Amino acid sequence: NSWRITRTKASVREVLTEPIETTQPESPSEALINDDFKPTSPEERTFSVIDIASLWVGLVVCVPTYTLASSLIAMGMSWWQGVGTVLFANMLVLVPMVLNGHPGTKYGVPFPVLARAVFGIKGAHLPAMMRGLVACGWFGIQTNIGGQAIHTLLMK
Repeated sequence: NSWRITRTKASVREVLTEPIETTQPESPSEALINDDFKPTSPEERTFSVIDIASLWVGLVVCVPTYTLASSLIAMGMSWWQGVGTVLFANMLVLVPMVLNGHPGTKYGVPFPVLARAVFGIKGAHLPAMMRGLVACGWFGIQTNIGGQAIHTLLMK
């Protein structure tokens, strides 16, 4: 073979924590940039691993999670199987979410800016809208389950 791939022995931690310098374009279009889209400097990124873990726990400890675990128990699983299944599912979802969020935390830019690199300026609207629809759907699920819980409490 006339070509060779060389591998360096960098640890995953080194790759993930490699410092990146962000620079502002000299004359960005007013339509494409605002304070929310500007990269944050490493000094402005104050989230620690504990902060991100706390955010994750806050997102997954919710009424639909309790409902799922209790439904699994009602269908015949033991309590530890139901909780274990929910825990496994959350860990499964965690992997793509971390992979999706890592570039933003590493470079200090939000998801819409990263989407522009893949889909272009106009095409980035598609993943942003899809993300918004998923958020609306999840809000609807939580609202429905919460409403059913309140209805059950008020009817008894």
